[in-house]
Amino acid sequence: MRAGDWLLVGLVALTLGVITADQLSGGSVQAWIASDLSATARSAGQFLGWLGWALAPVAALPLIAAIWTIMAPPPAYMSQVLVRIDRIIDAINRAIGDMVRWFALALVLVTSLIVIQRYVFGVSVTKLQESVIYFHALLFLLSSAVTLLAGGHVRVDIFYSRLSDKAKAWTDLLGVYLALIPMCWLILDTSRSYVGGAWRTMERSRESDGLPLIFLLKTAIPVFAVMMIAQGVSMAAKSALTIAGRPAPDQCSGADVREEAV
Repeated sequence: MRAGDWLLVGLVALTLGVITADQLSGGSVQAWIASDLSATARSAGQFLGWLGWALAPVAALPLIAAIWTIMAPPPAYMSQVLVRIDRIIDAINRAIGDMVRWFALALVLVTSLIVIQRYVFGVSVTKLQESVIYFHALLFLLSSAVTLLAGGHVRVDIFYSRLSDKAKAWTDLLGVYLALIPMCWLILDTSRSYVGGAWRTMERSRESDGLPLIFLLKTAIPVFAVMMIAQGVSMAAKSALTIAGRPAPDQCSGADVREEAV
């Protein structure tokens, strides 16, 4: 099993555990969610915000390394740090991508089930119908970062394919810092009140028998932006290594990069 499969199994087990605990406790878990989860999420959000600012220098490291290369070869430890950053980010986004790939299968199966229920048995289940929206949104939002890693995003290529490796690396590096990160930061900033309002009211479906998880679905928007920023940093790290004349992490092991740096 892939790491993403284990992640999905863990999430399913956690969900079933919460449901079981709520039933055994006579609904105390739902009562806590209704009364305290919003305040807990607010505190967690503030902590994650400060953590993001603390990690901001890490996001700037590939750009610093690339500019350093113009004047002199970057230190060996800087290349090692870039490799480590790249590997960690790629591993996390691959795991999440492996997990959400199952949402595509779920989307097909649930849609087929809805059609059969409606047109064969004349039955309509609101939760199933709304789950299609959840699977569709989560599939695209949470797989965007690993798609960027695989080079699957649309690229309008006029000159890029004709450039040298270092010119391509500079193009990718500047694209990350001038386009990708600013746009994702704008998404984070503009979605703050949108998602925060959903958490304050614990927003649920407008239908009485719908899914009460709108606030979690909206949370996927800032998660998407953070994952894209992280993957952009990983792409910039690869570009910085290419500019410095060092093998990219997907082309060698960490030991090879250390030997090359020395």
